[in-house]
Amino acid sequence: MTDTTLTPQKLAPPGRGRRDRKAAELETRTRAAGERLARYSSLPGSQVLQDVRATVQGLRHDEAAHRLERHGANVVAHERAPRWFTQLAKAFVNPFIAVLVALDLVMLWQWLRAAGDEPFDPGIAILATMVLVSGALRFWQEYRSGRSAAALRALVTTTTAVQRRAGRGERPTTVEIPMDQVVPGDIVRLAAGDLVPADLRLLTAKDLMVGQAALSGESLPVAKADTRTHDYGQSATTDPVEADNLCLMGTTVTSGTATGVVVATGSDTYFGSMAGSLVGERPQTSFDTGVRKVSFLLIRFMLVMVPVVFAVNGFTKGDWDEAFMFALAVAVGLTPEMLPMVVTTNLARGAVAMSRRKVVVKRLNAIQNLGAMDVLCTDKTGTLTEDRIVLDRYLDVRGQEDTEVLEHAYLNAHFQTGLRNLMDQAVIDRVLEAEEVVVDARFTMVDEIPFDFARRRMSVVLNRNSLAAAPEPGEHIMITKGAVEEVLALCTHMTDRGQCVELTDELRREVTRTAEDHNRQGLRVLAVATRTLPAELPHSLNGMGGAPMVYTAADEAELTLIGFLAFLDPPKADAAQALQALADKGVTVKVVTGDNELVAARVCADVGIDVGEVVTGTRIDRLDDDELRALVRTTTLFAKTNPVQKARIVRALQAEGHTVGFLGDGINDAAALRDADVGISVDTAVDIAKESADIILLEKDLMVLEQGVEQGRTTFGNTIKYIKMTASSNFGNVFSVLVASAFIPFQPMLAIHLLVQNLAYDISQLATPWDRMDPDYLRKPRTWDAKGIARFMLCVGPISSVFDITTFLVMWHVFGADSEAHQTLFQSGWFVEGLLSQTLVVHMIRTRRIPFVQSRASAPVLVMTALVMAFGVFLPFSPLAHALSMEPLPMAYFPWLIGILLTYCALTQVVKTWYIRRFSTWL
Repeated sequence: MTDTTLTPQKLAPPGRGRRDRKAAELETRTRAAGERLARYSSLPGSQVLQDVRATVQGLRHDEAAHRLERHGANVVAHERAPRWFTQLAKAFVNPFIAVLVALDLVMLWQWLRAAGDEPFDPGIAILATMVLVSGALRFWQEYRSGRSAAALRALVTTTTAVQRRAGRGERPTTVEIPMDQVVPGDIVRLAAGDLVPADLRLLTAKDLMVGQAALSGESLPVAKADTRTHDYGQSATTDPVEADNLCLMGTTVTSGTATGVVVATGSDTYFGSMAGSLVGERPQTSFDTGVRKVSFLLIRFMLVMVPVVFAVNGFTKGDWDEAFMFALAVAVGLTPEMLPMVVTTNLARGAVAMSRRKVVVKRLNAIQNLGAMDVLCTDKTGTLTEDRIVLDRYLDVRGQEDTEVLEHAYLNAHFQTGLRNLMDQAVIDRVLEAEEVVVDARFTMVDEIPFDFARRRMSVVLNRNSLAAAPEPGEHIMITKGAVEEVLALCTHMTDRGQCVELTDELRREVTRTAEDHNRQGLRVLAVATRTLPAELPHSLNGMGGAPMVYTAADEAELTLIGFLAFLDPPKADAAQALQALADKGVTVKVVTGDNELVAARVCADVGIDVGEVVTGTRIDRLDDDELRALVRTTTLFAKTNPVQKARIVRALQAEGHTVGFLGDGINDAAALRDADVGISVDTAVDIAKESADIILLEKDLMVLEQGVEQGRTTFGNTIKYIKMTASSNFGNVFSVLVASAFIPFQPMLAIHLLVQNLAYDISQLATPWDRMDPDYLRKPRTWDAKGIARFMLCVGPISSVFDITTFLVMWHVFGADSEAHQTLFQSGWFVEGLLSQTLVVHMIRTRRIPFVQSRASAPVLVMTALVMAFGVFLPFSPLAHALSMEPLPMAYFPWLIGILLTYCALTQVVKTWYIRRFSTWL
């Protein structure tokens, strides 16, 4: 017999990535839990009790304690924040930090070897400081954000009511116990407002409505089976969320009461099956991949250039020890050692800026991913919509607005004595908001026929008081509100333009079409009907002296249909504006929801999303990965999707080369939040969604997203600015060193000169995170491009070499620095020109526009670069000059310097213009 059991190995065989295996594990666990629950749903209640070895009386206390020991606490696996020392260690895991540490160790070893002859090398302390500051900044920001996120963890209902017995033969009592102590076999009592503590098979239920938005994404509560009369189980279902005799962990009771037996706890629940696969190492994001590629590009470049410099100097000068030290200094100069610090400072500054907008950034890298995001997948309920039900329309039988329908619906909702459901409250709220005055004194409550799930309607019977000017005194009016199909079946007449007419088969079809048209628009439709009854002769008699009985469901007959009520979960006021702002920034929005396609399409239309073809989860299950990749390119709305399908959609978009964000707040969003490049949730989300997210919005303000995208692009722009400026300058310097080493009989610059020049330049770059970006740069998503950085280095880097060589020629021929006796003058002249050109070019590279004229750097950048340039000019004249083997430069040098720098800026602007035209990009 062929084994058809799905396992992670079958879904993701060996050779597939760890991420695929994790996704396969999630699908396997969820499917297994679903099948187990579907079996319980199909069995009679008595059989379920036997299977879990329980009785309707409840477990004994000692038996419950034994089961708790055996099954463990009723908690799901969740991602715990790492210990502070683990987080601190991870803050230093970076390829560039590894290079800096290696260079620092080599320099330390070199100094220790010659400790008796050489003073302490300040470069050792400088590199060590850069490493420590970079790691400490990242650790502190992420540690602080982690603590803020932990403080947001919702403390919803912490206890639940279960039925327990003291011993065999004892009467059961209802006790409140912590939710984590619920065990399989417990008999749980549910009431309105309760959080379902585990997966339950219902034994009894009355008027039970359960909110399942966290699991299914459906905004409206769903009705569960009324099992008071019989319980034979229901036909098998593949989705336990749809089973009407199951209540699943993580859902909430909105109305009614129920008793159920616990069939699964903790990680064995449907919720737990999803949570268990979301713990552990997170998948690589576009930021991680991009940084790694750029890092290794620059490291490879260094590994090629440094040996060449070492060989050229060794062969031409003959001093291999000096050549080694010079090559080491070149290695430090080539390494953008400030990169970890600049990146971390950029990200930390972005996190601080976003915190002012009430956003918690749990993972710093998410800020750059937010800027790189070009596709945002969003859930519907609670993100695009307000997650509340409102009465949108009150219509007559022809589909026209009619306040009489609203008034009758208000009377029905106002006078009922049971627990009002969300739609009753929506009717009352709408009347109050519309300032429709309904005076209670006009009517007196006579009786009500409560809602039940078999009839799917409820009625109130009112007495028209004399103030109401009833056409015939002594009459009662019955107002019935409920599901269209059930109410319509009881109607014999309808009110059409103020006239009561018989409801013929043709008219019945017409009014049914009216209701269906509004259903297709994503509205939940209820019917409203009335009946006038003689007060002295009720429809039902008890047969004993003609005394009147209470009104019953039998009286709900010969009704007159007056119209319909249409409800919806309205879109947020700022949703359309926020989505348009994202679209203007080059971010495509796709809706991925568990709700049905009609409701989802309606919400999308309301917020300005062009839906096109709607794809459901059932169709996604039939597609392989390649087919799904083709589908996600053109699909905007995915409906009726489960957690596995949502995560597959995210991965398919990433496979297409997109940087994907996911916005969600439910249990069913957790897997997608984790797989996305940037997961975004809200503070009212379920815990697992907040744990899976990278960014948490403290207020459900979608405009924050657009601001976050802009902040992310500014952060990335300043980071890439530093990389391109530093990498191109370093490449030009090394090229100049190679030329000088080949033709000049002495070192063109000492190792200490390179280190001081590099340190001074790096200090000027500390202000980069505070620079501004040009508006046109912020209009499109930005991602890491290692090839683009390499091309930029090769095109822009040699410009500085042209002017370095010009400086060599000026120092050699004009100022006579053409021998070892005058090498200090030569080295001082190149040091000043090299530092000033390297610092000045910051303003040339930071913008694609003309610097100082069309785009000006921020004040911190202007101040820092000016100070460093002043430092460079002053250093040969300072008391430190002798210690650094420098000497004062003649005044005649400076006109040459100004001419070289101005020509350098002009040529850089010309190359920039050509580069932008050739490659359509700059930063």
